[in-house]
Amino acid sequence: MSIRTQPRPAGPDHGADRRRRLYSDSALPDRLFHAVARSGGGLVLAVMLLVGGFLLYRAWQALRKAGLGFLTTAQWDPDAGHFGIAAVLTGTVLIATVAVVISVPLAIGTALYIAEYAPVRLRRTLVSVVDLMAAVPSVVYGLWGLFFLQGKVIGLARWLSTYGGWFPLFTVDGADPHDPLATATVYTASTFVAGIVVAMMVTPIICSIIREVFSQAPVGEREGAYALGATRWGMIRSVVLPFATGGMIGGTMLGLGRALGETIGVYLVISPVFAIQPHILQTGTSSVSSLIALRYGEASPFGMSALMAAGLALFLMTLVVNFAASSIVARSRSGATAE
Repeated sequence: MSIRTQPRPAGPDHGADRRRRLYSDSALPDRLFHAVARSGGGLVLAVMLLVGGFLLYRAWQALRKAGLGFLTTAQWDPDAGHFGIAAVLTGTVLIATVAVVISVPLAIGTALYIAEYAPVRLRRTLVSVVDLMAAVPSVVYGLWGLFFLQGKVIGLARWLSTYGGWFPLFTVDGADPHDPLATATVYTASTFVAGIVVAMMVTPIICSIIREVFSQAPVGEREGAYALGATRWGMIRSVVLPFATGGMIGGTMLGLGRALGETIGVYLVISPVFAIQPHILQTGTSSVSSLIALRYGEASPFGMSALMAAGLALFLMTLVVNFAASSIVARSRSGATAE
């Protein structure tokens, strides 16, 4: 929007004092930019509504038959009339929780080193490496987890089960940690292994967001902390971390939304079971996305409707998580400038 001035005509009382009247002129480029920006935002909302509407339309037949039992039934046999997402939803949440618990400390530490400690040349290299990790296909992580990680993590899973078995999540049914001949297959294809694989996928995303927030901490407050005698860690603890709290929470929730919808990486690692299985170290788990990938090719028309209902539940859950993350980031102090 351009501002133009127009001189007022001279009168008997305005001989030497000519005042100028300001008025706005909305130029064509401004109007075009406003229209394009509004159209882009509206298009995103329209696509989201169309996706949700399509899933609801295709899932209506299964939802009408299952009713509220769709949320409480663990079995998945749509053609027999017994199906629900209680088991796969529980597995989805557990896998995503394990992934977030592992990835968030790793992402925060990496972002803190890149933003505050790394030399400039090394910083550029590390930023590029983290961004490249975010671009690696999920099937590569899945193959890595299946052929390499799964065998290496058995010892850690056995140790956690032996000394932390009193905690319900670390209990492994049928495992005797004191028997040296006990089979190790009870620790494979578990929620824990799948969670580690997903953690490697979401760590670069969370790290990139948190690193950007750390770099925006006000310079004036940084210098003020140093002027008061703070060490580098003291400055980080008193200035950077409080400033970036909202951004860290938002980045974590965005990573959680990514972890909830992971498909191929989880599908390659887990051994699907359609029962509520809360023991994360024990073999057998499932997720909504892996269920769809597993049953899509062989589903009957009614089974396809049930899969669409499962997809609708995952869509709504991910949408809620992402909206919550955006709200937290918008209300946080992160991104504000120092006065």
